[in-house]
Amino acid sequence: MATAAENNAMRRAITLAARGLGATSPNPVVGCVILDAAGEQAGEGFHQRAGGPHAEIHALREAGERARGGTAFVTLEPCNHTGRTGPCAQALTEAGVSRVVYAVGDPNPQATGGADTLRAAGIQVEQGLLADEAETGNTAWLTSVRLGRPYVLWKYAATLDGRIAAADATSRWITSPEARADVHRLRAEADAVVVGSGTARADDPQLGVRGIEGASQPLRVVVDTGATAVRPGARVLDDTAPTLIAVADDAEAGHLPEEVVLRLPRAAAGPGLDIHALLAALHGRGVRSVLLEGGPVLAGAFVAAGAVDTVVGYLAPVLLGAGPAALADAGISTISRALRLDVTETVRLGPDLRITAVPVPARKGN
Repeated sequence: MATAAENNAMRRAITLAARGLGATSPNPVVGCVILDAAGEQAGEGFHQRAGGPHAEIHALREAGERARGGTAFVTLEPCNHTGRTGPCAQALTEAGVSRVVYAVGDPNPQATGGADTLRAAGIQVEQGLLADEAETGNTAWLTSVRLGRPYVLWKYAATLDGRIAAADATSRWITSPEARADVHRLRAEADAVVVGSGTARADDPQLGVRGIEGASQPLRVVVDTGATAVRPGARVLDDTAPTLIAVADDAEAGHLPEEVVLRLPRAAAGPGLDIHALLAALHGRGVRSVLLEGGPVLAGAFVAAGAVDTVVGYLAPVLLGAGPAALADAGISTISRALRLDVTETVRLGPDLRITAVPVPARKGN
């Protein structure tokens, strides 16, 4: 059983890893803490940006000679390959650490094997300390590697009776400034923000991150099947961040800059584009996490495709009684086919409530 000091070291590594959210893609977020031979902290670090030194390297540099004979606590199995940086397993071996404790195994076939390399060098290796916490902190990258597509977080804001706008289409502002600021945090942590043509027409959104110093701007994606919603001069075409307009293969898109047009096949059933083709195209561009911001028709298409990994709902203590719902047709025709969710977190943001939930496998009898 791990000691309190070991748990604290790994928990600190998990906290450090979170600092890299939004800046490391297509790499994972990773944190590392090194305790010297006497059990005192000697160094720490996290993966700060893609192409830069990994967490272990930052921690080893800070620890210096005190790493020799010490223990490295890492949130993810140390890598075993040479990419833009060298293998961390080799760096730990050369630094003379005697023990490596990592939380989650690396599912990337190009990088896995670090634990075996360390063991072959005579280093004691242990896996699984605070694995659930570390997995949660790195869920976007782990999901993308395991499924071969970007992790998708669907965010919506609604009244307590589930309306995202009033009957006359007015919607600003349902939620509070605190909730809206939190959405910018989600944008800053995502590789891409995706909206549909309805949102583009109604709101002319800019989709950039605001109010977060040093934040990386995500790729902005508008799913505009017929290429009719985004017109020249739209805010999403400004130079704040790169943009893609996803249109059907047969759509007339001559009014859009050629470099922003992403042509995709139409969905086999129903209107819109093939969601899996969209996600595959984004994954091929290095996108590992997607923030799906709307609207209800596009959200329904993602749910119907089984392509929503997490739901974050911002609920305001407001009632409208009429107006569009947060989710349109998702291919669910009866209660037995309802997508059941496991609520993982509830947080108060000003007057509003943020609820985070993840789909759970369908149970027999549902």
